[in-house]
Amino acid sequence: MTVSSRTQVGIVGAGPAGLLLSHLLAMRGIDSIVIENRSRAYCEARQRAGLLEAGTVELLRAVGLGERMDAEGLEHGGIYLQFEGERHHLDFRDLTDGRWVTIYAQTEIVKDMIKARLEAGAVIEFEVSDTELAELDADQPVLRFTDSAGVRHEVRCDAVAGCDGFHGICRDSMPAGLVTVAERGYPYSWLGILATVPPSTDELIYARHEDGFALHTMRTPHVSRLYLQVPADEDIARWPDVRIWSELQHRLGVPGWDLKEGPITEKAISPMRSFVASPMRYRRLFLAGDAAHIVPPTGAKGLNLALADVTVLARALTQLLREGQAELADAYSDTCLGRVWRATHFSWWMTSMLHVDPDTDRFGAALQLSQLRYVISSRAAATTLAENYTGYLPLSWLSEAQVVPGPQGPGEQCGQRPGHSGVGER
Repeated sequence: MTVSSRTQVGIVGAGPAGLLLSHLLAMRGIDSIVIENRSRAYCEARQRAGLLEAGTVELLRAVGLGERMDAEGLEHGGIYLQFEGERHHLDFRDLTDGRWVTIYAQTEIVKDMIKARLEAGAVIEFEVSDTELAELDADQPVLRFTDSAGVRHEVRCDAVAGCDGFHGICRDSMPAGLVTVAERGYPYSWLGILATVPPSTDELIYARHEDGFALHTMRTPHVSRLYLQVPADEDIARWPDVRIWSELQHRLGVPGWDLKEGPITEKAISPMRSFVASPMRYRRLFLAGDAAHIVPPTGAKGLNLALADVTVLARALTQLLREGQAELADAYSDTCLGRVWRATHFSWWMTSMLHVDPDTDRFGAALQLSQLRYVISSRAAATTLAENYTGYLPLSWLSEAQVVPGPQGPGEQCGQRPGHSGVGER
């Protein structure tokens, strides 16, 4: 038996992008369903990004999702660049108009968003399977899935948002030949660890070492997050804890500074790649976040780009579904890709400047060091890095996040529309 229902927006993926989109739409009086093939526990535990641009922080505050972030997030006004055995500080507040970044783990953002959505009565279906899209050429595409109890659902939507990541089904559901992909692989990966030990630094340390890149960041005042450049095909089994700490000490060490060590609670190897798919829209199917673009983590842009996408998408869907106007929807892909390519370039630049390419000769290594010396000696070069790192935002950013009141009463915002035949009414 198949259960049929209807919603305004079907959202595939319960990561930060899908959850924020559901939240923003509810604030505008538009109902949605969010489906996710993983469990809630998995979504709230998977380790991903943890650095938020200044504009992302202001966005989460503006839409009522910033309370715990403000209480527990770690505000940072700069970074350290380390090379040739010396560490140099870049002061973002001085270099920009007072901008900063905030460390607040993506796991915590997801927890906050899931809690807010469920308290508002939103429909989130975890552990779904056999998800598929149909009738994409129509004005009401169909979203099909099997829920965790084994019940098959067919949901007719006014629009579908593909927030289901790089390996999701939404991008591949677009017509063959429509999507053009630009990508670049990198000949190295990151070995990342979580360690139960207070950070050994007040700001993030980006270190170029002749034996490979290293990064010291943090998650909380008591948990450190550290990374090592390793070969692209590296086996995690070759990295026992003692070897990891030894290599971190080697690559991050400078005179007069000590790296604190502690129990490693998680370690994994992640590939490095740049990937941009365009267009990000086909009729009433819209892609957002990793479904459309991937950047190497060096520039800390992935999460911020995903939230920027759905902020733009929420406005476009509001205009399309409430006013019957398609101007913003038609411009959605181009609007997002302008920001995506800026972040893609910055992430590539940071990655190329700081990592040791196994195929790089002495000429290439000398160019890297020359670039690093220029960044720490030229205010113009340092400002370019600081502006991009903290988020080079158009003036329209916060206006994109402003709430357009829905047709219901103020007390009903963020809930389902009264009288609407919403998904979940079985």
